[in-house]
Amino acid sequence: MFKINKKIIFTVFFTTISFFLKRSYSQENTSDFVVVLDAGHGGHDSGNTGNGFLEKKIALQTSIQIGNYIKSNSNIKVIYTRSKDRFVKLSERAAIANRSDADLFISIHCDAFTSSKVYGAGTFVLGLHRNADNLRIAQKENSVIFLEENYQSNYKNFDPNNPESVISLVLMQETYLEQSIEAANTIQKSFVTNLNRKDRTVKQAGFQVLRETYMPSVLVELGFLTNKKEGTYLNSKKGQKEMSETIAKGIINYRDKLISSVFNKEKEITESREKPGNETIYKKRFADIVFKVQILVSSKSISKSNFKSLKNISKSKEGKIFKYYYGNVKSYKEAKRLKNIAEKAGFKGAFIVAFKNEKKINISEVIDINN
Repeated sequence: MFKINKKIIFTVFFTTISFFLKRSYSQENTSDFVVVLDAGHGGHDSGNTGNGFLEKKIALQTSIQIGNYIKSNSNIKVIYTRSKDRFVKLSERAAIANRSDADLFISIHCDAFTSSKVYGAGTFVLGLHRNADNLRIAQKENSVIFLEENYQSNYKNFDPNNPESVISLVLMQETYLEQSIEAANTIQKSFVTNLNRKDRTVKQAGFQVLRETYMPSVLVELGFLTNKKEGTYLNSKKGQKEMSETIAKGIINYRDKLISSVFNKEKEITESREKPGNETIYKKRFADIVFKVQILVSSKSISKSNFKSLKNISKSKEGKIFKYYYGNVKSYKEAKRLKNIAEKAGFKGAFIVAFKNEKKINISEVIDINN
Protein backbone atom coordinates (compact mmCIF):
# COMPACT_ATOMS: atom_id res chain seq x y z
CA MET A 1 0.00 0.00 0.00
CA PHE A 2 1.28 3.43 -0.87
CA LYS A 3 1.96 5.74 2.03
CA ILE A 4 -0.30 8.76 1.73
CA ASN A 5 1.32 12.00 0.66
CA LYS A 6 -0.13 14.35 3.24
CA LYS A 7 0.84 17.40 1.23
CA ILE A 8 -1.39 16.12 -1.57
CA ILE A 9 -4.35 15.11 0.58
CA PHE A 10 -4.44 17.66 3.40
CA THR A 11 -2.55 20.60 1.94
CA VAL A 12 -3.08 20.60 -1.83
CA PHE A 13 -6.45 18.85 -1.74
CA PHE A 14 -8.02 20.74 1.12
CA THR A 15 -6.25 24.02 0.67
CA THR A 16 -7.18 24.03 -2.98
CA ILE A 17 -10.07 21.64 -2.31
CA SER A 18 -9.00 19.39 -5.15
CA PHE A 19 -10.95 16.16 -5.28
CA PHE A 20 -8.66 14.27 -7.61
CA LEU A 21 -6.37 12.11 -5.49
CA LYS A 22 -3.78 9.91 -7.10
CA ARG A 23 -2.91 7.62 -4.18
CA SER A 24 -4.80 5.17 -2.04
CA TYR A 25 -6.02 6.03 1.45
CA SER A 26 -7.62 3.70 3.99
CA GLN A 27 -8.50 3.39 7.64
CA GLU A 28 -5.36 1.31 8.13
CA ASN A 29 -3.25 4.25 7.01
CA THR A 30 -4.82 7.05 9.07
CA SER A 31 -1.77 7.34 11.33
CA ASP A 32 -0.67 9.90 8.73
CA PHE A 33 -3.19 12.27 10.28
CA VAL A 34 -1.39 14.52 12.79
CA VAL A 35 -3.02 16.68 15.46
CA VAL A 36 -1.11 19.35 17.38
CA LEU A 37 -2.61 20.15 20.79
CA ASP A 38 -1.70 23.55 22.16
CA ALA A 39 -2.25 24.19 25.87
CA GLY A 40 -2.66 27.95 26.15
CA HIS A 41 -0.41 30.12 28.32
CA GLY A 42 2.10 28.48 30.72
CA GLY A 43 5.11 29.42 32.85
CA HIS A 44 5.03 33.08 33.91
CA ASP A 45 1.88 33.54 31.80
CA SER A 46 -0.91 32.18 33.99
CA GLY A 47 -3.75 33.20 31.67
CA ASN A 48 -6.93 34.28 33.40
CA THR A 49 -7.32 33.55 37.11
CA GLY A 50 -11.04 33.91 37.63
CA ASN A 51 -12.13 32.78 41.13
CA GLY A 52 -8.53 31.76 41.85
CA PHE A 53 -8.41 29.07 39.15
CA LEU A 54 -5.40 28.92 36.83
CA GLU A 55 -6.16 28.86 33.10
CA LYS A 56 -2.66 27.62 32.26
CA LYS A 57 -3.06 24.59 34.54
CA ILE A 58 -6.55 23.63 33.34
CA ALA A 59 -5.55 24.05 29.68
CA LEU A 60 -2.48 21.84 30.12
CA GLN A 61 -4.21 19.05 32.03
CA THR A 62 -7.11 19.01 29.57
CA SER A 63 -4.78 19.00 26.54
CA ILE A 64 -2.77 16.07 27.89
CA GLN A 65 -5.97 14.08 28.49
CA ILE A 66 -7.27 14.90 25.00
CA GLY A 67 -4.08 13.44 23.57
CA ASN A 68 -4.26 10.35 25.77
CA TYR A 69 -7.81 9.64 24.67
CA ILE A 70 -6.98 10.13 20.98
CA LYS A 71 -3.97 7.82 21.18
CA SER A 72 -5.99 5.16 22.98
CA ASN A 73 -8.96 5.25 20.61
CA SER A 74 -7.45 5.95 17.17
CA ASN A 75 -4.15 5.82 15.33
CA ILE A 76 -3.95 9.60 14.97
CA LYS A 77 -0.54 11.01 15.84
CA VAL A 78 -0.57 13.58 18.66
CA ILE A 79 2.00 16.33 19.25
CA TYR A 80 1.93 18.84 22.14
CA THR A 81 3.25 22.41 21.98
CA ARG A 82 3.94 22.02 25.69
CA SER A 83 3.59 19.06 28.03
CA LYS A 84 4.57 20.87 31.23
CA ASP A 85 4.20 24.26 32.87
CA ARG A 86 6.46 26.37 30.66
CA PHE A 87 6.08 29.49 28.56
CA VAL A 88 5.94 29.04 24.77
CA LYS A 89 5.82 32.00 22.39
CA LEU A 90 2.72 32.22 20.23
CA SER A 91 4.87 32.19 17.08
CA GLU A 92 6.64 29.03 18.25
CA ARG A 93 3.34 27.23 18.85
CA ALA A 94 2.46 27.71 15.17
CA ALA A 95 5.99 26.77 14.14
CA ILE A 96 5.71 23.47 16.02
CA ALA A 97 2.53 22.64 14.10
CA ASN A 98 4.09 23.61 10.76
CA ARG A 99 7.28 21.61 11.39
CA SER A 100 5.14 18.63 12.32
CA ASP A 101 3.26 18.90 9.01
CA ALA A 102 0.08 18.75 11.11
CA ASP A 103 -3.39 18.26 9.67
CA LEU A 104 -5.19 19.97 12.54
CA PHE A 105 -4.18 22.50 15.22
CA ILE A 106 -6.26 22.81 18.41
CA SER A 107 -5.48 25.52 20.99
CA ILE A 108 -7.08 25.07 24.44
CA HIS A 109 -8.04 28.02 26.67
CA CYS A 110 -10.46 29.15 29.38
CA ASP A 111 -12.53 32.31 29.08
CA ALA A 112 -13.34 35.17 31.46
CA PHE A 113 -15.97 37.90 31.53
CA THR A 114 -17.00 40.85 33.68
CA SER A 115 -20.28 39.14 34.56
CA SER A 116 -20.03 35.98 36.66
CA LYS A 117 -23.27 34.70 35.12
CA VAL A 118 -21.82 34.05 31.66
CA TYR A 119 -20.99 30.40 30.98
CA GLY A 120 -20.53 27.81 28.24
CA ALA A 121 -17.87 26.35 25.94
CA GLY A 122 -17.07 28.00 22.61
CA THR A 123 -14.96 27.39 19.53
CA PHE A 124 -13.24 29.98 17.36
CA VAL A 125 -11.54 30.10 13.97
CA LEU A 126 -9.46 32.94 12.58
CA GLY A 127 -11.43 35.72 10.92
CA LEU A 128 -12.65 39.28 11.09
CA HIS A 129 -14.08 40.34 14.44
CA ARG A 130 -17.85 40.08 14.06
CA ASN A 131 -18.74 41.84 17.30
CA ALA A 132 -17.27 43.49 20.38
CA ASP A 133 -17.34 40.28 22.42
CA ASN A 134 -15.29 38.33 19.86
CA LEU A 135 -12.82 41.23 19.71
CA ARG A 136 -12.54 41.20 23.50
CA ILE A 137 -11.70 37.49 23.57
CA ALA A 138 -9.12 37.85 20.80
CA GLN A 139 -7.48 40.82 22.53
CA LYS A 140 -7.28 38.87 25.78
CA GLU A 141 -5.53 35.90 24.19
CA ASN A 142 -3.31 38.01 21.90
CA SER A 143 -2.05 40.16 24.77
CA VAL A 144 0.32 37.31 25.63
CA ILE A 145 2.78 38.66 23.04
CA PHE A 146 3.60 41.55 25.38
CA LEU A 147 5.23 38.98 27.69
CA GLU A 148 7.75 38.06 25.00
CA GLU A 149 11.07 39.76 24.34
CA ASN A 150 11.34 41.55 20.99
CA TYR A 151 7.64 41.05 20.31
CA GLN A 152 7.63 44.05 17.94
CA SER A 153 9.98 42.31 15.50
CA ASN A 154 8.55 38.83 16.09
CA TYR A 155 5.03 39.91 15.17
CA LYS A 156 5.82 42.60 12.59
CA ASN A 157 4.12 45.46 14.43
CA PHE A 158 0.92 43.49 15.03
CA ASP A 159 -1.13 45.40 17.62
CA PRO A 160 -3.51 43.19 19.66
CA ASN A 161 -5.56 46.28 20.56
CA ASN A 162 -6.05 47.50 17.00
CA PRO A 163 -9.09 45.91 15.27
CA GLU A 164 -7.55 46.57 11.83
CA SER A 165 -4.57 44.36 12.66
CA VAL A 166 -6.76 41.29 12.24
CA ILE A 167 -6.95 41.87 8.48
CA SER A 168 -3.33 40.77 8.16
CA LEU A 169 -4.15 37.65 10.15
CA VAL A 170 -6.94 36.50 7.87
CA LEU A 171 -4.71 35.88 4.84
CA MET A 172 -2.74 33.06 6.42
CA GLN A 173 -5.81 31.04 7.35
CA GLU A 174 -8.10 31.99 4.47
CA THR A 175 -7.22 28.86 2.53
CA TYR A 176 -8.05 26.62 5.47
CA LEU A 177 -11.13 28.47 6.70
CA GLU A 178 -13.69 25.98 5.39
CA GLN A 179 -11.98 23.03 7.10
CA SER A 180 -11.33 25.06 10.26
CA ILE A 181 -15.04 25.83 10.53
CA GLU A 182 -15.91 22.17 9.92
CA ALA A 183 -13.51 21.05 12.68
CA ALA A 184 -14.84 23.71 15.07
CA ASN A 185 -18.42 22.72 14.30
CA THR A 186 -17.68 19.07 15.01
CA ILE A 187 -16.14 19.91 18.39
CA GLN A 188 -18.94 22.34 19.27
CA LYS A 189 -21.60 19.74 18.44
CA SER A 190 -19.72 17.24 20.57
CA PHE A 191 -20.00 19.62 23.57
CA VAL A 192 -23.76 19.90 23.10
CA THR A 193 -24.47 16.25 22.25
CA ASN A 194 -22.20 14.51 24.77
CA LEU A 195 -22.22 16.96 27.69
CA ASN A 196 -25.34 19.04 27.12
CA ARG A 197 -23.17 22.16 27.35
CA LYS A 198 -24.60 25.53 26.34
CA ASP A 199 -24.07 25.97 22.60
CA ARG A 200 -22.09 29.19 22.14
CA THR A 201 -21.67 28.28 18.45
CA VAL A 202 -18.60 28.67 16.24
CA LYS A 203 -17.29 32.24 15.99
CA GLN A 204 -14.54 34.04 14.12
CA ALA A 205 -11.98 36.31 15.76
CA GLY A 206 -8.39 37.41 15.20
CA PHE A 207 -6.24 35.10 17.29
CA GLN A 208 -2.51 35.56 16.81
CA VAL A 209 -1.82 31.92 17.78
CA LEU A 210 -3.76 30.80 14.69
CA ARG A 211 -2.13 33.30 12.37
CA GLU A 212 0.74 31.30 10.91
CA THR A 213 -0.54 27.75 11.13
CA TYR A 214 -0.65 26.24 7.66
CA MET A 215 -3.51 23.83 8.38
CA PRO A 216 -7.10 23.93 9.69
CA SER A 217 -6.93 25.50 13.16
CA VAL A 218 -9.39 25.93 16.02
CA LEU A 219 -9.20 27.72 19.36
CA VAL A 220 -11.38 26.19 22.09
CA GLU A 221 -12.59 28.15 25.12
CA LEU A 222 -13.52 25.42 27.62
CA GLY A 223 -15.73 27.74 29.67
CA PHE A 224 -15.64 30.76 31.97
CA LEU A 225 -13.47 30.65 35.08
CA THR A 226 -15.23 33.83 36.20
CA ASN A 227 -18.36 31.71 36.62
CA LYS A 228 -17.58 29.94 39.90
CA LYS A 229 -19.69 26.86 39.16
CA GLU A 230 -18.18 26.42 35.72
CA GLY A 231 -14.67 27.19 36.97
CA THR A 232 -15.01 24.55 39.68
CA TYR A 233 -16.14 22.03 37.06
CA LEU A 234 -13.26 22.78 34.70
CA ASN A 235 -10.77 22.62 37.56
CA SER A 236 -12.04 19.21 38.70
CA LYS A 237 -10.82 15.79 37.53
CA LYS A 238 -14.37 14.93 36.45
CA GLY A 239 -14.73 18.11 34.42
CA GLN A 240 -11.36 17.76 32.73
CA LYS A 241 -12.00 14.11 31.91
CA GLU A 242 -15.40 14.86 30.38
CA MET A 243 -14.21 17.90 28.44
CA SER A 244 -11.09 16.20 27.12
CA GLU A 245 -12.95 13.10 25.97
CA THR A 246 -15.63 15.21 24.29
CA ILE A 247 -13.05 17.30 22.38
CA ALA A 248 -11.12 14.15 21.44
CA LYS A 249 -14.30 12.55 20.05
CA GLY A 250 -14.92 15.69 18.02
CA ILE A 251 -11.39 15.53 16.57
CA ILE A 252 -11.74 11.85 15.67
CA ASN A 253 -15.15 12.47 14.08
CA TYR A 254 -13.73 15.34 12.06
CA ARG A 255 -10.88 13.15 10.79
CA ASP A 256 -13.29 10.37 9.84
CA LYS A 257 -15.65 12.72 8.00
CA LEU A 258 -12.67 14.23 6.21
CA ILE A 259 -11.59 10.84 4.89
CA SER A 260 -15.12 9.93 3.88
CA SER A 261 -15.65 13.19 1.99
CA VAL A 262 -12.41 12.71 0.05
CA PHE A 263 -13.46 9.40 -1.40
CA ASN A 264 -17.12 10.23 -1.92
CA LYS A 265 -16.24 13.32 -3.92
CA GLU A 266 -13.49 11.58 -5.83
CA LYS A 267 -15.89 8.78 -6.80
CA GLU A 268 -18.62 11.23 -7.80
CA ILE A 269 -16.37 13.27 -10.09
CA THR A 270 -14.61 10.24 -11.57
CA GLU A 271 -17.93 8.61 -12.48
CA SER A 272 -19.17 11.85 -14.01
CA ARG A 273 -16.12 12.33 -16.16
CA GLU A 274 -16.16 8.74 -17.40
CA LYS A 275 -19.59 9.18 -19.01
CA PRO A 276 -19.37 9.42 -22.84
CA GLY A 277 -18.76 12.97 -24.04
CA ASN A 278 -18.19 14.47 -20.60
CA GLU A 279 -14.43 14.83 -21.03
CA THR A 280 -14.95 17.22 -23.96
CA ILE A 281 -17.60 19.13 -21.99
CA TYR A 282 -15.18 19.56 -19.07
CA LYS A 283 -12.43 20.93 -21.33
CA LYS A 284 -14.73 23.44 -23.05
CA ARG A 285 -16.17 24.56 -19.74
CA PHE A 286 -12.75 25.44 -18.35
CA ALA A 287 -11.11 26.86 -21.48
CA ASP A 288 -11.06 30.41 -20.09
CA ILE A 289 -9.58 29.58 -16.69
CA VAL A 290 -6.46 31.35 -15.40
CA PHE A 291 -4.50 30.79 -12.21
CA LYS A 292 -2.95 33.42 -9.96
CA VAL A 293 -1.00 33.25 -6.70
CA GLN A 294 -2.52 35.26 -3.85
CA ILE A 295 0.34 36.74 -1.84
CA LEU A 296 -1.05 39.52 0.34
CA VAL A 297 -4.12 41.11 1.90
CA SER A 298 -4.13 44.71 3.10
CA SER A 299 -6.58 47.33 4.29
CA LYS A 300 -4.69 49.91 2.21
CA SER A 301 -3.63 50.09 -1.43
CA ILE A 302 0.03 49.13 -1.81
CA SER A 303 2.41 50.20 -4.56
CA LYS A 304 3.64 47.39 -6.83
CA SER A 305 7.20 48.51 -6.09
CA ASN A 306 6.82 46.96 -2.62
CA PHE A 307 6.62 43.43 -3.98
CA LYS A 308 10.37 42.97 -4.27
CA SER A 309 11.45 41.08 -7.39
CA LEU A 310 7.97 39.84 -8.27
CA LYS A 311 6.49 41.13 -11.53
CA ASN A 312 3.00 40.88 -13.01
CA ILE A 313 1.23 41.91 -9.80
CA SER A 314 -2.52 42.51 -9.89
CA LYS A 315 -5.03 43.38 -7.20
CA SER A 316 -8.74 43.20 -6.46
CA LYS A 317 -10.86 44.96 -3.88
CA GLU A 318 -13.37 43.07 -1.77
CA GLY A 319 -15.22 45.43 0.54
CA LYS A 320 -12.51 47.42 2.33
CA ILE A 321 -9.81 44.81 1.73
CA PHE A 322 -7.29 44.76 -1.11
CA LYS A 323 -6.02 41.36 -2.31
CA TYR A 324 -2.80 41.10 -4.30
CA TYR A 325 -1.94 38.39 -6.81
CA TYR A 326 1.24 37.29 -8.57
CA GLY A 327 1.14 35.92 -12.12
CA ASN A 328 -1.61 35.06 -14.56
CA VAL A 329 -1.17 31.64 -16.18
CA LYS A 330 -3.27 28.95 -17.86
CA SER A 331 -1.43 25.99 -16.37
CA TYR A 332 -1.84 24.84 -12.76
CA LYS A 333 1.65 23.37 -12.99
CA GLU A 334 3.01 26.79 -13.90
CA ALA A 335 1.02 28.34 -11.05
CA LYS A 336 2.72 25.99 -8.61
CA ARG A 337 6.08 27.16 -9.94
CA LEU A 338 5.06 30.79 -9.37
CA LYS A 339 3.88 29.93 -5.86
CA ASN A 340 7.36 28.58 -5.06
CA ILE A 341 8.91 31.79 -6.37
CA ALA A 342 6.55 33.87 -4.22
CA GLU A 343 7.40 31.86 -1.12
CA LYS A 344 11.13 32.28 -1.74
CA ALA A 345 10.51 36.02 -2.05
CA GLY A 346 9.13 36.01 1.49
CA PHE A 347 5.40 35.52 0.94
CA LYS A 348 5.13 32.32 2.99
CA GLY A 349 1.32 32.30 3.05
CA ALA A 350 1.00 32.37 -0.76
CA PHE A 351 -1.61 30.08 -2.32
CA ILE A 352 -3.11 29.42 -5.74
CA VAL A 353 -6.53 30.69 -6.81
CA ALA A 354 -8.49 30.25 -10.04
CA PHE A 355 -10.38 32.86 -12.07
CA LYS A 356 -12.87 32.63 -14.92
CA ASN A 357 -13.63 35.91 -16.73
CA GLU A 358 -11.94 37.82 -13.87
CA LYS A 359 -14.20 36.20 -11.25
CA LYS A 360 -12.75 33.90 -8.59
CA ILE A 361 -14.10 30.34 -8.81
CA ASN A 362 -13.80 27.16 -6.79
CA ILE A 363 -10.41 25.75 -7.71
CA SER A 364 -11.60 22.19 -7.03
CA GLU A 365 -13.53 22.35 -10.31
CA VAL A 366 -10.50 22.95 -12.49
CA ILE A 367 -7.31 21.43 -11.11
CA ASP A 368 -7.58 17.91 -12.50
CA ILE A 369 -8.92 18.90 -15.93
CA ASN A 370 -6.16 21.50 -16.20
CA ASN A 371 -3.45 18.99 -15.28
